Amino acid sequence: MRPRGARQRAVLAVERLKQVYPEECELDFTNPFELLIATILSAQSTDKTVNRITPEIRKRWPGPAELAGADPDEIQEVIKPTGFFREKTKAIVGAARALVERYGGEVPPKMEDLTTLPGVGRKTANVVLGVAFGVPGFAVDTHVKRLTKRLGLTDSTDPVKIEKDVTEIVPPSEWTGLSLRLILHGRRVCFARQPACERCVLNDFCPSSTTRPSNKRSRIKAGAASRASQDRSRVRRAAV
Repeated sequence: MRPRGARQRAVLAVERLKQVYPEECELDFTNPFELLIATILSAQSTDKTVNRITPEIRKRWPGPAELAGADPDEIQEVIKPTGFFREKTKAIVGAARALVERYGGEVPPKMEDLTTLPGVGRKTANVVLGVAFGVPGFAVDTHVKRLTKRLGLTDSTDPVKIEKDVTEIVPPSEWTGLSLRLILHGRRVCFARQPACERCVLNDFCPSSTTRPSNKRSRIKAGAASRASQDRSRVRRAAV
């Protein structure tokens, strides 16, 4: 059973996080293939680290055919800063080969096809679908699992169930943006061990918050009173 009030909290989270993180995806890419590789490399790493090596990847292996035939040792040397470079090398080379062999060197715009590629699960597939193709998808990684539970959007810890719970209460147009912003928020504010609740823009309605905002302080550009009024209006609309 989904926690009581989940829909209202989801509405507020969508709006607040949009203001804090205007750009939902911080990975640099010029085409779906580059986004696919960057998303695989971003696991257990940071977007900033991946973005630093993206130009070198683009220069050496601009497409699936080039990456599929590349020397694994050279790839490992380039992607080493992202961590788990041996496993990631196998994944991105395997994905590139599969794209060449099964999809004509093109990234398929379908979940059922993307998840057949080595190193690609629903999380990576949803990122690629949502950002590169505009197909709504809710990506669930460790940050999203943690934040959706803390925010009371779901009671589950199963990624597929979390995806289902959230997508039932959030409009499809917001699925991609919300999931990617939750990832950013998890990296920068809602840490696993010691979440920075005192500077979280969601702390006035998050069930797990250890603090509440001061009356003299606003977490977004609008004043506290204006924000509260806007939030109430959004909740009323969501309940209709």
